[in-house]
Amino acid sequence: MSTIDRYRKPLNSRLKRINPIFQLQDQESDSKELSSHLIKLARKSGQLNLSGRGLLTVPKKVWQLEELDESEVRLLDIRMDRDVDGERWWEHEPLSWLDLSSNCITELSPEIKNLASLSVLNMQNNNLERIPAELALLKNLTRLNLNHNKLVCLPASFFKLCELRALQLSHNQLQEVSDDIGDLVMLENLDLSHNCLSNLPPGIGFLTRLTQLDASNNKLMEIPPDLVSLRVLHKLDVSDNQISVLPPLGDLRKLELLFLQHNQLVTLPNVTGCVALKEMHLAENCIKELDVDLLEGLSHLRVLTLRDNEISSIPDEITTLHLLVRLDLSNNNLTSLPDTLGFLPHLQSLQLEGNAFRNLRRDIIQCGTSRILKFLRERYKGEGNVNIGYENTTVSKADVKFPDRFMMRNVRALGLAMQDLTEIPDSVFQEALEAEVTTVDLSKNKLKQVPDGLKILINRITDLNLSCNAFTSLPLEVGLCQNLQYLDLQKNLLEDLPQSFECLTKLRELVLAFNRFSEIPECVYKLVSLEILIARDNRLTSVNINGFTQLRRLATLDLANNDISHIPPELGNLTQLKSLELTGNSFRQPRHAILTKGTASVLSYLRDRIPQQQHQK
Repeated sequence: MSTIDRYRKPLNSRLKRINPIFQLQDQESDSKELSSHLIKLARKSGQLNLSGRGLLTVPKKVWQLEELDESEVRLLDIRMDRDVDGERWWEHEPLSWLDLSSNCITELSPEIKNLASLSVLNMQNNNLERIPAELALLKNLTRLNLNHNKLVCLPASFFKLCELRALQLSHNQLQEVSDDIGDLVMLENLDLSHNCLSNLPPGIGFLTRLTQLDASNNKLMEIPPDLVSLRVLHKLDVSDNQISVLPPLGDLRKLELLFLQHNQLVTLPNVTGCVALKEMHLAENCIKELDVDLLEGLSHLRVLTLRDNEISSIPDEITTLHLLVRLDLSNNNLTSLPDTLGFLPHLQSLQLEGNAFRNLRRDIIQCGTSRILKFLRERYKGEGNVNIGYENTTVSKADVKFPDRFMMRNVRALGLAMQDLTEIPDSVFQEALEAEVTTVDLSKNKLKQVPDGLKILINRITDLNLSCNAFTSLPLEVGLCQNLQYLDLQKNLLEDLPQSFECLTKLRELVLAFNRFSEIPECVYKLVSLEILIARDNRLTSVNINGFTQLRRLATLDLANNDISHIPPELGNLTQLKSLELTGNSFRQPRHAILTKGTASVLSYLRDRIPQQQHQK
């Protein structure tokens, strides 16, 4: 026997005993993933979770989950009169919730029609190339998630799912959507982002219950005029397309969020009539000037993003945006600013980097928004103009005139800003309750405690402005305003927030700027609907990455001008962030040159550093 033959035999025998770590999944292996224990739980709860199990096919038993197999039939006599393992066969719940996400499934069996009670189906992160026509027989289906698949088209029968409330089709390869989509009359949330759509079907105008529409990252060149029929639409995202012209959007009276960045627009969109509009994002377009007539339609706006355009001047009429909180004019062709911009009463963030200003020094820009606004106000006074500011405005108690219920009923708001008030009678809030007020503005007064009368409106308030007072603490009742969506607490003396704040499940924007917070209160990380957090100009020393990871909807985070010494690279994983401000802190990385490149560059830089740190450890 040769030397080679002598060593070959024991080597092969040893290899036979090794169990491979990676093996090809087949139908038999897939079926084993659906254990008897999972079947028992599914029959008891009506829910089945098979996500992340590497399935290539759906186990056949899923489609016959309500049917008894041979072994179960043999035990039927035993189970007729006795409770076996706490399970009674006649008390099985029909399957209503099925999660098959994050697998490698390429197709769905026509037998899916057997799941007649199914209301939620999650198929995201698979390899689906087509949808069986039998899916249309699931008449109880209300939520369908098909994100991150390989769908090129949808079957005609698909649009018979008339009970659908949420349909998610992002990150597929759809080239068109049938006009029959208008038959999904119950639809409230539609996500068509990251596909290959060149147009939206006119039938989309029949989706009169739609509140959210995301068609970003496609190849759209226009928006159908029928879109203005979506009278209850709250959010419209058509960013990252090729849109150059928009129809008038004034009929979208409940629209709050409008995302149009990275298109080919040359003028501001006409949103006159969109009285609920709070945010409009127009970054990375081709806008050269701001039409004064169109600015008048933006008087309710709080956030306006115009960075990376070709704007050469800002008209004085910008002051009609008196509710503006954030204005981004970075990377344009501006050489000057109107001095009146300094008198916008609620402006907290003004971004001007990347312009070639002649009369506004760079060191002033680097000092932040407050310094810029102060400079503009001083320049306005220095030119001999009448002071239209608010800093020196004082009102004697005898001059204070509280609004009556008839005045408040017209605007659904209680406005007591800049009244130099130290207290407010309960009767004012009682009048506001009778006027069905939803917005309360107590800013720029001398209040040291939140008025007790505010408790009267606890179930009605959606917008609350307590900025520019002398609050050192807040009562727990503020955290019980269950409908609150906007809360401004800037420029007070706050160091903490009551734990009851975690109950503000509808809060979308929270402003904590210019206070004394040394850390973001833990209750803030429980605000599941939070989209905007402004915490600039405090005493923050660190970034709680675990806390921010919980805020899955957070799109704007401003931590500028604090004492943060280290930015965790994991912050780069918050890819949903569209605006991140970190300037004015003590950390060395990222460098200022990277910060000025914008949010996307900062997040990319941080993500690139994650493997380096892990490697060093």
